[in-house]
Amino acid sequence: MKGVILAGGTGSRLYPWTRVNNKGLACVYSPTGNFPQLHYPLQTLINSGITEILITSSRDHCGDIIEFYGDGSEYGCELTYRIQEMDRPVTGIAQALKLAEPFVGRDKFAVILGDNYFEDTFKSEVEKFAKDKKNDCYLFLKEVHDPERFGVAVINNRGKITEIEEKPKEPKSELAVTGLYFYTNSVFDLTRELKPSKRNELEITDVNNFYVQNDICKGKILEGHWQDAGTCESARDIINFLWEKK
Repeated sequence: MKGVILAGGTGSRLYPWTRVNNKGLACVYSPTGNFPQLHYPLQTLINSGITEILITSSRDHCGDIIEFYGDGSEYGCELTYRIQEMDRPVTGIAQALKLAEPFVGRDKFAVILGDNYFEDTFKSEVEKFAKDKKNDCYLFLKEVHDPERFGVAVINNRGKITEIEEKPKEPKSELAVTGLYFYTNSVFDLTRELKPSKRNELEITDVNNFYVQNDICKGKILEGHWQDAGTCESARDIINFLWEKK
């Protein structure tokens, strides 16, 4: 399997720092080293056995990321880069995902958001998905106290995902869909057919709901810590967790 890290976006919730910086390069102060946020999703992929990795980012920041990570050999992986143009009329995670099609080809692949921290590793899930002939999508869920910030999964008594709601005002569960997704290359056909949402974005929730509705999606609730760094508070929480964990 290959891996894709999506590190574009404007990082508006971290303004004014992100006005001139990519949030993926913000320093996460930890007892094991002061790495940028991107270090953690990169290590999640590598620790899960994925070493062919594409990083997408905006024209403004891609050069800084390349300068920092180079070809990836220092980290035990092989890195490729693509620029996500942010001045397009339609943006969103699913729009950024389209950039990965030439890199992925016919392979299965993992997508991870550049501001996500996972305590878990996913080597066994990677191996299972590589052999899975039924499901075209794996999603990873985590119970959170603020589900209204995320895509929220509803599951039945058999643990099957039945619905995903995007940032609901009144969530039907507290299970957030985390920023790690496994897909077959069928996802690229879906992204071409997607219609923009009211936010004028191609929503990853719409992609995932297609797989849910067609019963070709498998969900797993995470055991370890998960946190996104989309806000100043959540970025601080990652740092606090890393220090408490030492």
